[in-house]
Amino acid sequence: MVNQMYLSSTAKALLGQAAFKVLAKAKDLERQGKNVLHFEIGEPDYNTPENIKKAAIEAIKRGDTNYVNAAGILELREAISEEIEKTRGFKPSVNQVLVGPGANPLIYFALACVADKGDDVLLPDPSFPSYIAAIAALGLNPVYIPLREENGFRMSPEDVAEHVTPKTRIIIMNSPQNPTGAVMTKDEINGLSDIAEDKKIYLFSDEIYSKLLYDEKHHSPAFRDGCNERTLLVDGFSKAYAMTGWRLGYCVGPKELISKMELMLQTTVSCVPPFVQYAGVEALKGPQDFVVNMRDDYKKRRDVIVSGLNKVPGFSCIYPHGAFYAFPNIKDTGMKSDELSEILLERIGVATLPGTAFGPQGEGYLRFSYATSLDAIKEALERLNEFMGEIA
Repeated sequence: MVNQMYLSSTAKALLGQAAFKVLAKAKDLERQGKNVLHFEIGEPDYNTPENIKKAAIEAIKRGDTNYVNAAGILELREAISEEIEKTRGFKPSVNQVLVGPGANPLIYFALACVADKGDDVLLPDPSFPSYIAAIAALGLNPVYIPLREENGFRMSPEDVAEHVTPKTRIIIMNSPQNPTGAVMTKDEINGLSDIAEDKKIYLFSDEIYSKLLYDEKHHSPAFRDGCNERTLLVDGFSKAYAMTGWRLGYCVGPKELISKMELMLQTTVSCVPPFVQYAGVEALKGPQDFVVNMRDDYKKRRDVIVSGLNKVPGFSCIYPHGAFYAFPNIKDTGMKSDELSEILLERIGVATLPGTAFGPQGEGYLRFSYATSLDAIKEALERLNEFMGEIA
């Protein structure tokens, strides 16, 4: 009998992300010759703008390839501070800004620095799987706040208040939201700030889709305390500037907490490559036409895919107001989310994510990322209509 090597409880708690599992299966089917339309990965189908790529190349040529301040180069932290002032209405000090290798590690660092094993973390359900994975890895207790379709999948302050206990350390909110595309109202966001202030707990605001709103203005809870007391704001460059592979994000928060998160960043990755950071400076300070045009294009795609999904037998879908996700209700098909997602991939080559990848409340839904071409969207709708009509 072969001895099995020991694995820690942390290793056993690691969950990963369903999107990458579905992508791997879809790629395997493509290698077998199947034509697959990709709606599973939340990644812009645009390429990074040329001016941003040029800034990184010039930085490499200058020799900006060494270690830098773990918190981030001063030029980028200053640019982020100015960006926050322009878009959120307050200007944080550079000591409140931490630059990270994407937003994902910053989620983990924040939770690790504010909560101990067994503490409660309030999060929306459904929600971004990285929250769930980080909570599990850290041994924290997830307290799911249901997002109801009849409320536009928006997080309700009343529901949050009902779940706060003495063990609650932090509330996670995400607007515009993944996977539903929901956008919280200003009153709802203020309601969460009220709870955090009254109960003296942290409020973590994931605003990675802040530049991708279609019908309204972005509101951030960070304006209330200027990220000086209990609000943490996380944003990045992946979605708005088509920079997913660059791995560049940032967190703004209270100085003491940011300094502790910086120590975690030092421990795990040392620092973000400086040439990547100079690309971030150019993204924020350079022309913004790319962002506006991409957002307008996504809005057209949203209208096509949501209108089309509402014609598919057994499907119904409300209109998202931000991000680039449609979250159709598939309960009338009589199938579970995992079952239907797998069937659609294997039978008709349409790769989606089951709603359960985002939490228990996601049962009965699928997520479609419409950050893909209109041609792909129209072809997928044709396949869905034909297939679901046959099995209805």
